[in-house]
Amino acid sequence: MTFQARPLKDEIMRDTFFIILFVVNAHLLVAQDTLQLSKAEFVEKVTQSSYQQLVADKQAAMAEADFQQSNALFLPTVTASYTAITTNNPLMAFGSKLNQEILTQQDFNPALLNDPDNIENYTTEIMVLQPLLNLDGVYGRNAAQIQKDAFALKAERTREYLELEATKAYMQLQLAYEAVAVLDRAEHTANEAVQMVNDYYDQGLVQKADVLDATVKQGEVTNQLRYARSNVQNTSDQLLTLMGLAAGSTTIRPNEKAPIGYSTQSYPLLLPENRKDLMAMSKSVIGYSNMLSASKMKFVPRINAFGTYQINDGQPFGFGASGYLLGARLSWDLFSGYSNIAKTNKARLEMEKASLEKEEYLLTQQAELNKAIRMLADAESKVLVSQNAFEQATESHKIRRDRFEEGLEKTVDLLFAESQMYQKELQLQQAIFEYNFTKEYLHFLTRE
Repeated sequence: MTFQARPLKDEIMRDTFFIILFVVNAHLLVAQDTLQLSKAEFVEKVTQSSYQQLVADKQAAMAEADFQQSNALFLPTVTASYTAITTNNPLMAFGSKLNQEILTQQDFNPALLNDPDNIENYTTEIMVLQPLLNLDGVYGRNAAQIQKDAFALKAERTREYLELEATKAYMQLQLAYEAVAVLDRAEHTANEAVQMVNDYYDQGLVQKADVLDATVKQGEVTNQLRYARSNVQNTSDQLLTLMGLAAGSTTIRPNEKAPIGYSTQSYPLLLPENRKDLMAMSKSVIGYSNMLSASKMKFVPRINAFGTYQINDGQPFGFGASGYLLGARLSWDLFSGYSNIAKTNKARLEMEKASLEKEEYLLTQQAELNKAIRMLADAESKVLVSQNAFEQATESHKIRRDRFEEGLEKTVDLLFAESQMYQKELQLQQAIFEYNFTKEYLHFLTRE
């Protein structure tokens, strides 16, 4: 017996160690399968990973690049070239010798002028073009500046919209978990009811039909709970998709519970002028107005300066004779085959179109604001009614349960009271969700 005690002890310790290891691993596995996030963290992840936001940011960056191109209106254009030729063309041969500064008296011999020897010329040239006055370019640059600002505002408004969608999704997940919690309590109550009715049936206090009614109600609640848990996973998958993650890879659990109450708040009745999308629409109209002015300025003369510096030599990469040329040019497109006139007409129509779209958008958004304000009033009324109904249903269930335990109430009536109480609690949670989300939507509509 003494020799068997030690191996038995070791075996028990080994088994205990494996049990602890299994429990720890199971706990870690559950922790890995569940991702807990606060609303702020989730909103930030959505705005950072959303393709819609990434596209809007790229459009703003493209508009910035377009504006940078307009710097050519003020900055010079500098080009460098290296040209090598060989020729016996009389004019080119004489000019090449002249550029190389190797012309002699005998080169004026008519025989050599008419039939020169072959000559090589290597030219290094630097050319500078400097705009001085281009009024069409000035208005075009203004239009590019306004377009850049408009796309930046559009990107910011896109971020605000994604924040609203992320907030809604997070609140829906909170509501889904609250529904599971309510139905968990409902299932527990239904199980207790079945146990109680079975005890009463064993004592001969109730009939078999009462037992069957309680069992049927228990099955209904269990089925509702199963659907509620599936809804949690479905809503969690939607949140994962918004974050750019694979659906089903994990389950998201909110760190914050759904609010059980609500607070009233007032909102302006008119759209704010500084709302980013409205400012972007206004800037769009101004941008098209500048494009129209730029089209008109094409009929005005343009003045540009230019300069060249050349080095000519008869040997490759030689640096013999050099010279420069400076000048200014005034150019005026008197007629371009009706092209400028047609472009001006199109620019005018685009400006008018943008103005009409802005007016329509303002009317639509004002109507949406009016609708949301009415929705908030309706949602508040629904919360009050739902809260009153839940309190009454809770009190009714308490009374019926007390009477049932005294043998004064039917089982069917008690089960109905229980079902109504939990149904009213779910309706109250839904009403609070609708009210709070309507507030978020109104904040989005009136956000500057």
